[in-house]
Amino acid sequence: MEIPEQWSDDIFQPNGRLRPELLNKAAAHALREAMRLARETRWESIRSPHVFMGLLVDPDASVRNWGERLGADLRFLLTQFQELFHLEEGVADAPLCLHREFLSDNVIRLLREAAQRAAEHRRRSITPMDMLISLLTAPNSIVAECFERIGVTAAKLTELAVMAEHHAGQA
Repeated sequence: MEIPEQWSDDIFQPNGRLRPELLNKAAAHALREAMRLARETRWESIRSPHVFMGLLVDPDASVRNWGERLGADLRFLLTQFQELFHLEEGVADAPLCLHREFLSDNVIRLLREAAQRAAEHRRRSITPMDMLISLLTAPNSIVAECFERIGVTAAKLTELAVMAEHHAGQA
């Protein structure tokens, strides 16, 4: 059976699951952590702050470099986001998986943009930095808004991420 053309370029398989071959090992790990953190914070779906938190759990070299350039303690930042996005009245142990049904519209958009960004940089798979930069440059990004509240603009966050990505590419 031939795969329908509309799915050949999508990030999802026909059954709705995220295509695992689109993610490098670190990006796949970050999304699994995002799913775990969505459960821990009692959400029924994986939202963009969970993706951001997932990137901070076990950051790859480029995300660590971004944190250093930002002057941030990534562990502390993770803890702050967990506290900020914890729902007291949320669902305990929500049955989540990396499936279109359990991803917010923003996360779907973020992952599609990350896949596009990876393709533009001639990479076969999405990296954590593709996800981070897509998350920071998304219109009305709640993660970027959290930083804006403390005086760090989305443009500055993105600039530092691009610098960290270039540094990682040279190493």
